[in-house]
Amino acid sequence: MNVLFWGTPRYAVPTLEALHQAGHSVVGVVTQPDKRRGRGKTLIPSPIKTKALELHLNVFTPERIRKDERCLQQLANLGADLSVVVAYGQILPKSVLNQPPFGCWNGHGSLLPRWRGAGPIQWALLEGDTETGVGVMAMEEGLDTGPILIERNLSIDLLDNAHTLAERMSSLTAELMLEAIPLIESGGRGPEKERHNRLNVIEQSNRSGTMCYARMLTKEDYRIYWSESALSIHRRVMALYPNTYTYWNNKRVKILNCEPLIERLREQISTEVQPLLGQWPTGAHIPGTILACVKGVGIVVSTSGCPIVIREAQLEGKSRCNGDALKQQLQTSISDRFIDPMHPRANDDTF
Repeated sequence: MNVLFWGTPRYAVPTLEALHQAGHSVVGVVTQPDKRRGRGKTLIPSPIKTKALELHLNVFTPERIRKDERCLQQLANLGADLSVVVAYGQILPKSVLNQPPFGCWNGHGSLLPRWRGAGPIQWALLEGDTETGVGVMAMEEGLDTGPILIERNLSIDLLDNAHTLAERMSSLTAELMLEAIPLIESGGRGPEKERHNRLNVIEQSNRSGTMCYARMLTKEDYRIYWSESALSIHRRVMALYPNTYTYWNNKRVKILNCEPLIERLREQISTEVQPLLGQWPTGAHIPGTILACVKGVGIVVSTSGCPIVIREAQLEGKSRCNGDALKQQLQTSISDRFIDPMHPRANDDTF
């Protein structure tokens, strides 16, 4: 089939590759414009643009697709049979949705109706979901409200972070989209409602489960508060990997990997960390206090409840490190504390 592909981040690359390798004719690729990155503000293309150019495909980078009439006409002239959308980053106008005779289909990274919107992977981790999945959904004007054609579940492990989970989900998205296209083709052309009836799509309103909106993340979401529970801190670190942070001697520290010392999670934490369970009384220290520096493992820090082990971190201006190197980088000792200068009470022993 002639496919018009819409996508932007690395997450979407396996699907584009799979479509190309399977012999589908990718008549065009639409992605977000190049972004300025780094100190030199160099223009960097999206991962999808990079891959599309490597595959010698036509690339379109409209700033705002809804208002770019010239680009809309160029896309219409491609004569695509269907559009495949994976994490494009803009809401498509009705004219685009209605254009392909076989419809517009989205590879979405959640078990809808849970986690509509941006960042479903991050929010599944933040909220402690034990399961997620990927679905191929018929697109509507609403935000991720369309009916589902096929879907596959994935378990979420305690030690999954946004990167490892996204890697698994992006591969599954590619696999499901290849599975979906012959089904979509078998549904034939015609009015949307008739096509969907022939395909036996599942309306989200007929499914159990609460609809959740994955709101856009803010800078505040990335800050670690040691007065939260160990599990909440762990989920934040893993969900927003690699950008959660705290402060150490007025320097920012990114926390890249950690494990909560919670007995009921013994089977889910690493074998290196398991021997540390139960060594420190729950809630007996000021949150953020360093309780131990364990050789080859990391730094144990107090929270509002059970302690947490920092396995890997990166001090501002330094390289990322773990284990014994982490202790050396921070120049830390037992009873020292992580301090957030935005909260003066962090210097107060009654905090």
